[in-house]
Amino acid sequence: MVTSDGGLLTTGAVAEILGTSRQQVVNLCERGDLPFVMVGKHRRITRSAVEELLHPRPKLTRDQLKSLWLHQAVAGLLVTDPDAVLSKAAENLDRLMVQHQGTMTEIWLTRWREKLRQGPGAVLKTLTSEDPEAVELRQNSPFAGVLPQAQRQQALKAFTRSGWESAA
Repeated sequence: MVTSDGGLLTTGAVAEILGTSRQQVVNLCERGDLPFVMVGKHRRITRSAVEELLHPRPKLTRDQLKSLWLHQAVAGLLVTDPDAVLSKAAENLDRLMVQHQGTMTEIWLTRWREKLRQGPGAVLKTLTSEDPEAVELRQNSPFAGVLPQAQRQQALKAFTRSGWESAA
């Protein structure tokens, strides 16, 4: 199913995966519903584009986008001062675990504790990912107070100016 030109799929291979005609795949490409590249006179499609078409990720809400934006700002601090950021998160986590014993929040906080134990790389991925688990984890974030107030306000202004606010 994969061609020899860089691991890209032919329209015929994509049609087989989707259970449709090659012409329907061409139509999806032409409408912009399926990203492709031209190789000579032929369309080629990545497997990830086909997977996204088959299993689209839900769009993030405005609040989820804002949380992602703020956590990306935290990620910036994490890469420059991981010890301070992880220490503050661990301190917050200890306090939150006591406050939320026996609740659903405790489950998410326990998952955060696992991420913190895995180190900065795992935390960074969770702070910046749009995966459903990361979205849920950010709703129960131990990173409150990591961003200085002025930097938090600056990030929120940038979020509004960037157009993300109206993207959801």
